[in-house]
Amino acid sequence: MEGTANEIREMYYCRCASAYVRGSQEKISGASTEPNLRVSAYGRGRKEGAGRERREALCSEEAEGSSEGEDLVLQGIREGLKMYRFKKSHEELPRVRRVLGFLRSVPFESLLDVGSGRGAFLIPFLEQFPHVSVTAVDLLPERVEFLETLRRGGIRNLTVRKADICMRPLPEKSVDIVTLLEVLEHIPRVEEAVKAAVETARKHVVVTVPSKEDSNPEHIHLLTKERLTALFEAAGCSRLRFDGVQGHLFMVATI
Repeated sequence: MEGTANEIREMYYCRCASAYVRGSQEKISGASTEPNLRVSAYGRGRKEGAGRERREALCSEEAEGSSEGEDLVLQGIREGLKMYRFKKSHEELPRVRRVLGFLRSVPFESLLDVGSGRGAFLIPFLEQFPHVSVTAVDLLPERVEFLETLRRGGIRNLTVRKADICMRPLPEKSVDIVTLLEVLEHIPRVEEAVKAAVETARKHVVVTVPSKEDSNPEHIHLLTKERLTALFEAAGCSRLRFDGVQGHLFMVATI
């Protein structure tokens, strides 16, 4: 069923999605149980309507002539793994598109992504830049484990660490680019985080933050253009470029 393979390619980041399935299988083979690995709604058929019908259509039979990656994505959907994380809708976020567009315009070989979280930026980045050396750091163990599953499943250009940027997880001037995407507004020691990012990057620090107040209690700073300028100048970096992206502020600091 060739159309199914095409649909999988159109809907999912197959490189990362298939790595997640492989990495999950490896972990299962070494443990008797694996909580949080599966979404019961898929396996038990709780979700109704078009979404359920679409999943059933995708899983009804193997895609004839499909690649191993597509087969693994189909297998992951069938087994109820959290494959929604790898849908290409992530790249439709304007702020993610803006960052990826900038990265395509500059030469670089290494990147540190701070606060990688669920991978809204990191997953499309890994698909588009498979040869760039990437270090992803996050503070939450479950998110670190999710990213480690990708590495274990075959994303070999990815290194994962449970780390705080304020503690300087990498040496000075050790990567070309540092990304701080929807991160700084969460960090109490924001001055220290900016300073650490500037010290770590050889070429650029890329930032996105909300551009106005919101109701998220975890957002402890409103980082305006003026505030970001002051923070980066205090860290020794004054070559800054700003742009507005649908409720967010996008900034590139050139070291």
